[in-house]
Amino acid sequence: MIALNRHYADLKDSYLFAHIAQKVSAYQRANPNKSILRLGIGDVTLPLCDAVIAALHEAVNEQAAKESFKGYQPECGAPFLRQAIANHYRAHGIELKDDEVFVSSGASDELGDILDLFDRSSSALVIEPAYPAYVDANVIAGRRIVHLPSGRENGFLPEPSEEVQADLIYLCSPNNPTGAVFGKDQLQRWVDFANEHGSVILFDAAYEAFIEDDNLPRSIMGLDGARSCAIEICSLSKTAGFTGTRAGYTVIPKELVRGGMRLNDMWVRNRTTKTNGVSYVLQKGAAAVFTPEGQRQIQENLRYYKENARILMQALDEVGVWYCGGKNAPYLWLECPGGMDSWQFFDYLLSEIQVVGTPGAGFGSCGEGHFRFSTFGSRENTLEAAERLRTLLA
Repeated sequence: MIALNRHYADLKDSYLFAHIAQKVSAYQRANPNKSILRLGIGDVTLPLCDAVIAALHEAVNEQAAKESFKGYQPECGAPFLRQAIANHYRAHGIELKDDEVFVSSGASDELGDILDLFDRSSSALVIEPAYPAYVDANVIAGRRIVHLPSGRENGFLPEPSEEVQADLIYLCSPNNPTGAVFGKDQLQRWVDFANEHGSVILFDAAYEAFIEDDNLPRSIMGLDGARSCAIEICSLSKTAGFTGTRAGYTVIPKELVRGGMRLNDMWVRNRTTKTNGVSYVLQKGAAAVFTPEGQRQIQENLRYYKENARILMQALDEVGVWYCGGKNAPYLWLECPGGMDSWQFFDYLLSEIQVVGTPGAGFGSCGEGHFRFSTFGSRENTLEAAERLRTLLA
């Protein structure tokens, strides 16, 4: 009889956002005339910028003519896009080689696939509250997970500890769900810790474009020693609205060596074995993000979401609810009022004012008593949600 991966039985019954969708759907069926405002899942609402759309159309037209048709792309990414991304880093003072950049279909895929590089006996450290996929991917792999708690007392940005060690270290900055951002000195301590203990940092930089403070690092690769201990995984989903288009990139420096093996070479071998690369059309669209016009246009969209954050922060300030995030990040992480737990607060908001957020308990035990709002909604819905919150929580 065939043996299955029994670790799937160790997963929670329902993925967090699927459970939220089920609850909202049930409420909508029972209350068809109610207008529900969704500030939960982190999907964007603005369309792709004009520069990207023009590049996508141009690429589609190329595919319609024999002389310009493109077939399989290099598995690790088209040279024109790998160079564009590396140049983007260089413009911010971080030197990368083009072949240290790997094009992907998005951060979520890479965060799971990258585990192929590490033996299942390796342990993974996850800072709670945490994006659920970090935990689930390692549960499926049967890997031992070390949970490092964080809270209001340390700004949800814990320091490395000799008592809490693991082979893989997940860091997300700006953080999902808390919106907290590591300062340079804080992040440097994690880099030094990883190098001292031979760990590898998996740095999720999906929200780096939301950082406005020049003193906060947007990439771990700019820190001393990071090239020998860190992999950076980034996405264009939130940076440029690619949630439905799917493109991202992973940076693996050539100095990153463990057990006599260079992880950059290993990942080349992995990609050439397990993928046929990202489509030419999507890579052309992604390359447009890194042009001067593309950068100008995506900044306009980012300002829209940042204004949504300001609107929600102002409402929470007025009703006296504690929160972090919102500044330098697209998420607000608030303390549930009245001693409610996070699912109680979810049900309260849904039933009373039809506003949907994300219960903190879905991000681990340290998230209990907290709640996440996303700033990726429309301006109209954000303004209405802020007004409903003022009325309910005043």
